Amino acid sequence: MADSIYLDYAASTPVDPDVAARISALLKSQLGAANPSATHRPGRAAAAVIEHARQQVADLIGAQAGEIVWTSGATESDNLAIIGAAHFQQGRGRHVITSTTEHPAVLESCRALERDGFKVTYLRPDDAGLLDPDIVAAAVTADTILLSVMHVNNETGVVQDIAALGALCREHDLLFHVDAAQSAGRLPIDVKAQAIDLLSLSAHKMYGPKGAGALFLDADRCRRVEPLQFGGAQERGLRPGTLPTHQLAGMGQACELARQRLATDPPAQAQLRDHLWSQLQTLPGVLLNGSARQRVCHILNVSVTGVEGESLRLALRELAISSGSACASDSGEPSAVLKSLGRSDQLAEASLRFSLGRGTTMAELDRAVAIFRREVTRLRALAPTLPDEAA
Repeated sequence: MADSIYLDYAASTPVDPDVAARISALLKSQLGAANPSATHRPGRAAAAVIEHARQQVADLIGAQAGEIVWTSGATESDNLAIIGAAHFQQGRGRHVITSTTEHPAVLESCRALERDGFKVTYLRPDDAGLLDPDIVAAAVTADTILLSVMHVNNETGVVQDIAALGALCREHDLLFHVDAAQSAGRLPIDVKAQAIDLLSLSAHKMYGPKGAGALFLDADRCRRVEPLQFGGAQERGLRPGTLPTHQLAGMGQACELARQRLATDPPAQAQLRDHLWSQLQTLPGVLLNGSARQRVCHILNVSVTGVEGESLRLALRELAISSGSACASDSGEPSAVLKSLGRSDQLAEASLRFSLGRGTTMAELDRAVAIFRREVTRLRALAPTLPDEAA
């Protein structure tokens, strides 16, 4: 493990030392022990810690603290936003729009709605991974109630024009849900200016703890959704259960740090990403996946011609990298995202996602490129009969 080069920050980030210290201190204190729903003094103090963290999350995205609902992560937030909003709004209509390149948490939520009798339209982005607002507008019907589109694609790093899609939703009086797991802390987010009604966040994608997340609900346009779980009255009855004070304080601290570093982290990571691509593309048959222009700072996805995907991943065991979404890595199927962008099964299977973070160094990238070049050259020599597909 010590010899691995960690380039899988899109799957999960290491917990920031300041965040870890905050969590550890709470776990060792009376505040960490107290139930924040209790009315005694330690309980009220724990609740105050949670409310402070709620404000820190809100400040990162331009929201009010009362518009933040705690969850266990972006997957639960996506489920609650899509299924909960659709069921709550079904008196107005039963049609939802999304794209074919969404995270499994969104796609599976939409399939659950279909089993409940809703109609879902899955729009295919163009070959660069971009969703044309005009195509979205053409899919809207009198029965449409919700559009769900991720801000940054978790596999390719492609950035959607969220503000344009938000304006379209306001024009047609649709609710707009955005999965911002990969964009929070890497791109500016202003839920009011970008006309976002529901937004999903995950702590462990931005140097916070696993098991903590949040859902933004616009106080004016989406005050309530149907809950998916039932129990106590926590989180206005939208998400019951005892709140984990230390986890949520950790997420709040992570959001505060992300807000403070928004002017410095993304440019530094974009420089590293560009350096990595400049080196990878010197090897023939390495193809960039997704838009070269509208992409986030920390993700680079490539397909490699002339090699078999499983052999490539095994050969690169010195690199902690991904072949696509971490949530779908055990499926054994070619990336559905890359196939939606027009890649063949062979190229989708022979794809790699490099994702960078605060701890990534230029020296690590140069070493990773050397390993990549060595192994791709070796595999091509062993299997020269594989088709060499064009971009």
